Amino acid sequence: MIWITSDVDGNVYKEPFSKGILSRSLDISDIGAQKAHEIASDIEKELIENGITEIPSYELANVILNHLENINPVIANKYRNWRSLRTSEKPLIILIGGASGVGTSSMAFELASRLRLKNLISTDMIREVMRKMLSKDLSPIIHKSSFDAHESIRTTSIRIDNVIEGFISHVDVVNVGIEAIIERSVKEGISIIIEGVHVVPGFIKPELMENNNIIIFTLTVDDEESHKQRFYSRCRQPWVKRSLERYMDNFDAIRKTQKFLKQQAIINDSRIIDNMDINKTIEIMVNDILDEFGGMDNVEQQKSKRHNDH
Repeated sequence: MIWITSDVDGNVYKEPFSKGILSRSLDISDIGAQKAHEIASDIEKELIENGITEIPSYELANVILNHLENINPVIANKYRNWRSLRTSEKPLIILIGGASGVGTSSMAFELASRLRLKNLISTDMIREVMRKMLSKDLSPIIHKSSFDAHESIRTTSIRIDNVIEGFISHVDVVNVGIEAIIERSVKEGISIIIEGVHVVPGFIKPELMENNNIIIFTLTVDDEESHKQRFYSRCRQPWVKRSLERYMDNFDAIRKTQKFLKQQAIINDSRIIDNMDINKTIEIMVNDILDEFGGMDNVEQQKSKRHNDH
């Protein structure tokens, strides 16, 4: 039996070495399940041959990196950044926005699996909680959908499309809940993915976005017919109780919200992904996250070390 040791707040914890767990952790490097299992087996064999029965987690990470360097330095760097991200003192907070039907829920689930994140919440769930707190008379906007919220606006502006005005009002209410979850995640050090139509670039407090490991993606389906087909596929599932007719009746409004979301993403210089290929979308998101935050802790640690040395 090989034991992996970790030092947490001065206490040493042990867990058995597992090829299965190691193989899954290598998924982030995109080397394939079979190759990942082969590497895990090779590492286990090497440890056994060297008579190692106990190894600190950081030393095991170095052994893994040496194997990956021999295979492909690019893959090794992805794993290095992922390790840095996993050991960061700051939580990772991923925001995924997009108009109805573009696949924010599916992509959030896939990304959580790839990054081994346990916490995921949709803004629709946040909205449902807020509906219980705010009566229809007090906040009629929150009791509508994002694409037909304009129907609850009593006075409209001549300077902005009424669909977008309703959407903005709807997002403003739900955004209170989104910010509360982000603030709690930062305070408690909890990594999380928040997804849904209410995630809009530029709407979240700048101080929250600037001071933490927060990254925002805006998903789109640029081809109009493909976007329609997403609703046909979704509503065909037996467990989905949403009405296809309602989506089709409001499809033009949904496309307007997508255009607005793209404009906001451009203004705020955040990533826009045309979500036509699930695998490609996930790879773009993973690479962006690793590039943005993966080496951050290493840099901060080196700065701290240089400061202490002086």
